[in-house]
Amino acid sequence: MSEAPKKPARKKAAPKAEAPKAERMDDQTAREAVLAAALPHAAFDGFTDSVLQKAAMEAGVQDAARLFENGPISLVEFYSTWADAQMEAKLAATDLKAMKIRQRIAAAVKARLSVLAPHKEAARRAAALLSLPMHAALGAKLVYRTVDAMWRAAGDTSTDFNFYTKRGILAGVYGSTAMRWFNDTGEDEKATDEFLAARIENVMQFEKFKAKAKEALSNFPAFTNFTKSK
Repeated sequence: MSEAPKKPARKKAAPKAEAPKAERMDDQTAREAVLAAALPHAAFDGFTDSVLQKAAMEAGVQDAARLFENGPISLVEFYSTWADAQMEAKLAATDLKAMKIRQRIAAAVKARLSVLAPHKEAARRAAALLSLPMHAALGAKLVYRTVDAMWRAAGDTSTDFNFYTKRGILAGVYGSTAMRWFNDTGEDEKATDEFLAARIENVMQFEKFKAKAKEALSNFPAFTNFTKSK
């Protein structure tokens, strides 16, 4: 009997390529990814729980609840911190030492606003949220961080009472300028710059007056002794 023909051996299927494992983002990168995804939505819907959830899903971040413990307000806080860092990077690339102090401060304020500019409406929404009474303390803390970063970039090394007065005055300058900028329609780009220049000029005039007053009062020892802290 003739042998039955042998069946051709089946070719082994090529092993399936394993899907590449997604690299786990560190917390900073994950927060930045969520923020980037959230800003376009926040411009229309504000900083809400639904916006945070949607942004986290779009960014592929699974643990948004841990990264933003207090929900949307934590996202706003991170937005401010991120904007400060971006502002500092811009100022570090600027030759501030060649500028007068008023020019340095103006450059710092403009740098901060330029960071916010690509998502101006979202920044407006964030400012509105921080202006609510329940978030007023956080809003004040974030403004302080911003103006402190501005002064440090400008080369301020004061440690006495002037340290706080400078930051208090700049908080007023930055806050009022930001509000003016939010209301700009874009038709007159110089409007905010002129407003900022006027505010800084007011501060400089006050500083000149304070210096003259201090010099004049130095001629009255009794008054000088009275004003010294005990």
